[in-house]
Amino acid sequence: MSIEAIAALAAAGGAAVVQAAGTDTWNTVKAALARLLSRGDTGTETAELEHLERTRAALTGAALADRIRLEDVWRTHLEVFLSSITDEEVRATAAHQLAAVIRTVHDAHGPVAHAGGVAAGGDISIRADHGVAGAVVNVEGGVNIASPLPPRRP
Repeated sequence: MSIEAIAALAAAGGAAVVQAAGTDTWNTVKAALARLLSRGDTGTETAELEHLERTRAALTGAALADRIRLEDVWRTHLEVFLSSITDEEVRATAAHQLAAVIRTVHDAHGPVAHAGGVAAGGDISIRADHGVAGAVVNVEGGVNIASPLPPRRP
């Protein structure tokens, strides 16, 4: 698994933690992540559960900057966790388990977006009238870039 793939999965995982906090899926997500991160160690699982609960509490009524910070905390935590697994087969299994947690959040709440971002589960059209449009896009699926329409004259 490449460094880029680990980083992308960890970023999606961090976004999923923030998105799931305080929702009906929280207990499912929390338990699955704690189990994954503990790798069978009961003491570590308890510590991870406590960390997740502190995160949920901190997100209650949190400003966007705090949500982004907590998403980054979890992105880093998940990236370090995945990177620390030296056995490629074990790392792949952990990555699949993390992806399943992310899918749980996606299935319950729609596509996972990073704090301050937008996620869409369908087509997106970006258009600039009399200016420039830009976006940073993470695509899970196909991309079709069509020629822009000619500018409209007022």
